Amino acid sequence: MTKPPKYTTTLPSKAEILEFIARTPGKVGTREIARAFGLKNEMRAELKRMLRDLADEGAVERKGKTLNKPGTLDSTLLADIVSRDRDGDFIAVPDEWDEANGPAPKIRIYTPRKMKPGEAAGIGDKILVKVEESGEAGVRYNGRVIKIIDRPKQRILGIFHKNPKGGGGRIEPVDKKMLGKEFAIPEGATGDAEEGDLVAVETARPSRFGLPNGRVVERLGSMASEKAVSLIAIAAHNIPNVFRSETLRDAEAAKPATMSGREDWRKLPLITIDPPDAKDHDDAVHAEPDEDPGNKGGFIITVAIADVAHYVTPGSPLDREALVRGNSVYFPDRVVPMLPERISNDLCSLVPHQDRAALAVRMIINANGRKLSHTFHRIMMRSAAKLAYEQAQFAIDGRLDDTTGPLLEPIIKPLFAAYEALVRARDERQPLDLDIPERKILLKADGTVDRVVVPERQDANKLIEEMMILANVAAAETLEKARIPLIYRVHDEPSIEKINSLREFLASLQIPIAKAGALRPATFNGILRQAKGGEREQLINDVVLRSQAQAEYAAENYGHFGLNLRRYAHFTSPIRRYADLIVHRGLIRALKLGSDGLPDSFDVPVLAEIGTDISATERRAMLAERETKDRLIAHFLADRIGASFEARVSGVHRAGLFVRLSETGADGFVPARTIGDEYFGFDEANHAMVGQRSGETYRLGDSVTVKLVEAAPIAGALRFELLSPGSGKRPGKKSHTPNPPKRPMKGPASRSRGKGGKQRKSR
Repeated sequence: MTKPPKYTTTLPSKAEILEFIARTPGKVGTREIARAFGLKNEMRAELKRMLRDLADEGAVERKGKTLNKPGTLDSTLLADIVSRDRDGDFIAVPDEWDEANGPAPKIRIYTPRKMKPGEAAGIGDKILVKVEESGEAGVRYNGRVIKIIDRPKQRILGIFHKNPKGGGGRIEPVDKKMLGKEFAIPEGATGDAEEGDLVAVETARPSRFGLPNGRVVERLGSMASEKAVSLIAIAAHNIPNVFRSETLRDAEAAKPATMSGREDWRKLPLITIDPPDAKDHDDAVHAEPDEDPGNKGGFIITVAIADVAHYVTPGSPLDREALVRGNSVYFPDRVVPMLPERISNDLCSLVPHQDRAALAVRMIINANGRKLSHTFHRIMMRSAAKLAYEQAQFAIDGRLDDTTGPLLEPIIKPLFAAYEALVRARDERQPLDLDIPERKILLKADGTVDRVVVPERQDANKLIEEMMILANVAAAETLEKARIPLIYRVHDEPSIEKINSLREFLASLQIPIAKAGALRPATFNGILRQAKGGEREQLINDVVLRSQAQAEYAAENYGHFGLNLRRYAHFTSPIRRYADLIVHRGLIRALKLGSDGLPDSFDVPVLAEIGTDISATERRAMLAERETKDRLIAHFLADRIGASFEARVSGVHRAGLFVRLSETGADGFVPARTIGDEYFGFDEANHAMVGQRSGETYRLGDSVTVKLVEAAPIAGALRFELLSPGSGKRPGKKSHTPNPPKRPMKGPASRSRGKGGKQRKSR
C-alpha cells in the first residue's frame, strides 16, 4: 500500500483497514488507523462506523479501544502456565479465549537466565505476559513474563479423620513423601467430609506450634472399602474418570456400521485370544498355509482390529475426550477407559458370531517368518470364537474342550504353525530379551487382595504378541510409503552415560562389553546369556533393564531399539490407545478407505504435540497402576507385622535399600540407619551399600531375608529390617543388630524400582 497523503477526504476500504491491522504490531485503534491513512478529524466518526461494521461482521475483534484480527492475541495479556515442551520451556494459554476461534493458541514462555529466588514462574501460575508472534507452526507465540499475578496454593490429598471429641479433624496424606505428617482441619473447614473420606486440602503456612492447618476444598469419595483404593491414584494423578455428558451422548447416538464401503469377510473364521478377564476384544487373528508354490512352507496371516475410527471421528466429542485421556488405565479393581462402554465393550468389541466393523491387514510370510507382502482392508467380520490364552494353549497341547475341539484342525493348528515361523524370524532379528515377570493381583469379592500370582507366558500369549508386532510394522511401512504423517512408537538406544555406567559395573563382575562398534540388542542378549542360571542372573537382568531408554510416541522416527525394528507404529488397540486411532485414520486416508481418515490439518507439528501429550498420559497411567498395586499389597500385608520374607535387593540409594518380596512382588524400604551396627556407605558404581568397618556389602540383586516392621497402606509403603548378613564381611565383625529399636517410617518410602510386567500389546 502506498504512503497516504498527510490529509485526505477519502476513507480507506475495509480490505485496506484489515491489512493494516494484520501487519501492525502492538495496539491498533481508531487513532492509529486515522493517523496511518491521514484522515481529518471530521472523518473519524465515519471511520468508527466502518470499524463497528467490521466487528459486527466478525472481521475484527474489539477489546476496549483495541482492534485485532480474530484469533489473534493482544500484545499484553493474562495467561496460565499449563505445561512444558520437549525443550523444557513453559507453555501458557490465554486466561480468556473464545473457542469459536478454534483451540487457544499456545505461548512459549521465555525464561531469563538470571532470576532471583521466587521470581521464576512455574506450572499453575497466572501471569501477565507480553507476547509476539513466533512465526512457527506449532507454538504460534513467544512470551515474556511481566509479572506473576497468582500462584496456586499447595493442594494435597489425604484421608479425613474426625476429631473424637467433635469439631474439625485431621488429614492423613496419601503421598509417600509425606509419611508421618498430618494436617489439622479446624471446625468449619471440613467441607462436610465424613470419617474415611478421600479429600483435597489447601494447606496454610505452617505455624510455629502444633500441626499445620488446612481446609477441605473437595470430597473425592469414601475410602470405607478397599475397593476404593484405586480412587487415590485417580485423584492424585488427575486421571479423568467421568465422561462428559456430550461424550456420552455422542457414544449413545452411534449406530452399528453397515456394509457400505466394506469388504465382506464374515466367512473368514477369525478368532480372539485374550486374558480370561478381558471385557473388550479389539483384535482377532487367522492363519492358513500359503498355497502359492513359490512360497513353500509360508503362511497368510490375517490380523483384524476393531474399526474405532468409524465411530470416533476427528473433532467429535468422543475424539476430544479420547485425546485428553490418551489411553485406558487398568487397575486391579476397575478400568478407567479411554472410550465409553457403548464403544469399547459393545460396538467395537469383536464378540463371537456378531457382525463387527474392522480394519484388517493380510500378511504373507515365508517359511522363516519374514514378511513378503501385506495389504490393508476395511471389512465386516464375524468372530468365530472367543478363547482365553490358557484355553488356546491347552488345545494345542491336546487338552480340548467343547469350544476348542472343532477349532483345533482348521484354526488353532495353523495359527501355531504360523507362530513357529514368526519365532524363527524373531530369533534372527534378536530383539532385547529381558526377563520381566508380570505379577497380577487377584481380588476377593469384597475388593481385598486374595493372592498375587505370576501368570505363565505360554506360546499362546507369544503368538498374539508376535502377530500384533508384525501388523504394527506393516502399518508403519504403509504410511511411510504413502507419505502420510503418523505417530511412531519409538524406543531410543541407551545413552552414552548409561552405557558407560553399565560397562563399569559389569567390569566389576568380569563381564566385558565391547567399547567399539554399533550397539545392538544382541549385545545385551549376550550379556544376559552369560548370566543365565548363575547367582547373579537377576542382578544382571535388573542392571541391563535400568540402562534402557523409555519407549514413547513421536512424529519423528528413530526406530525401536528394544524390538530391533527400523519403523514401528501402534495399530492394534485403538479402543485403549489414542496413538492407534491416529494410525487407523492415517491408513484410511492413505488407502482411500473412507471419508473419516486423518484430516490434512494433522501435520507433523500437530502429531508431534499429540505424541508428547499421550506419552505423558501413558507414563501417568503406569505410575498410577503401580501405586495402586503398592497400596493393595500394603493392605494385604498390614496384619503381618513381624513376619519374615524372602526378598531381593531391587534398588540401592544412599538413604537405604529397596527390596522386592519374592512371594508377592511387594516393594519396600530398608533405611540405611537400620542396617547393622556400623555406618553403611553408598557405593554408586557397584550399586551397593558397604559397611565402613567390616566391608559387609548389600548389592543390587542380592537375595536377602527381611522382617516387616511397619506398613502404611494408604501410602502403599512398607518398611523392613534385614535379617540376613551381607556378603564380603571381614572376620570378627558383627553382622547387624538383630532387633534394632523400631523407628517411624521416614525418608524415601517403598517404591518400585524398574519396570513392572507390561500387558501385551503395549510395546
